[in-house]
Amino acid sequence: MRQTQGLLRVVLFLSAFMAFSARAENALPAKVSNNQDAQVLLKKIQSAAQRLNYSGTFVYQQSNQMRTSRITHILSGKNEIEKLEVLDGKPREYIRNNDDVACYVPEAKTVLIEKRITRDVFPAILAANPTDLVDYYSVKMGETGRVAGHDCQAVILEPKDKLRYGYKLWADKATGLLLRAQTFDAKNEVVEQISFTQIEIGNIDHNRVKPSFTNTNGWHIENSVMSQVNLSGWSVTPPPGFKKIQEVKRLISDTQNTGTSTAQHGVTTQREVSQIVFSDGLAAISVFIEPGSQSRTEGSMQQGAMNIVGRRQGDYWLTVVGEVPGTAIRQVSNSIEFKSK
Repeated sequence: MRQTQGLLRVVLFLSAFMAFSARAENALPAKVSNNQDAQVLLKKIQSAAQRLNYSGTFVYQQSNQMRTSRITHILSGKNEIEKLEVLDGKPREYIRNNDDVACYVPEAKTVLIEKRITRDVFPAILAANPTDLVDYYSVKMGETGRVAGHDCQAVILEPKDKLRYGYKLWADKATGLLLRAQTFDAKNEVVEQISFTQIEIGNIDHNRVKPSFTNTNGWHIENSVMSQVNLSGWSVTPPPGFKKIQEVKRLISDTQNTGTSTAQHGVTTQREVSQIVFSDGLAAISVFIEPGSQSRTEGSMQQGAMNIVGRRQGDYWLTVVGEVPGTAIRQVSNSIEFKSK
């Protein structure tokens, strides 16, 4: 999802409450103005991530885990070109040209080619018109501050139900580019956050979005075989506000090590997996459907803001993944039905 936001809201709540108590007759106009300003800022955040040239290093924190990456984004005519480098652990590099993504895996000398499914990579995490969010989030301006040396304005999105998280987004005052995003749960505790530690905005050399691996002779090119598919036989009820945005089918490769010296790369098998994607413009939920021939254990788990449920249904194995509370994922999982034709 994905990477996002929440924190330091007590002062804001107290000041809002005191202002309301002191002058109730002026509270509604102030609130309307605040909401309108917040929606304008959200639109600016959404536009800036797509139209600006920028390059920076950001840190993604999930529970006690941290990951550092560098992203460079350039708008060349009508084409978005983006390079995402994973700086911690095993090297990975993603080059995106509009919706075409190439993932470079140097230790395996492999390039994975695939299509982008969701459009929620930091700092471009807003996938919907901000005005569509107000039915399910209370949107208001937060405090000002500084992130990565830039003066910022925060905007807060509070969920109106228990089926989604809350967010605090910090935008650069000068350009509107999102510099920090925090996700918080119903207890107002941060479950994920992502923040630039260094950022350049404006004049970015186009060479910086080229792959770092210039000599890929002998590398394996693996194309993700993905196609649009009609999954109308499956009935899924997402949380209110979540709309179906994709129905695709793909082949996933599994590599099993045979333990023999002659099979250094193992034996690769492929399995067909269908995917239904829902989004409310901020968070995404995916339902993966595949034949249930493999031996698996049903259960659930949480990783930061991500909740996952895996279970068997008839001859199929279902995996539901989403950047939403566990309650929402279980609700989606329990709603799934297969209507045989």
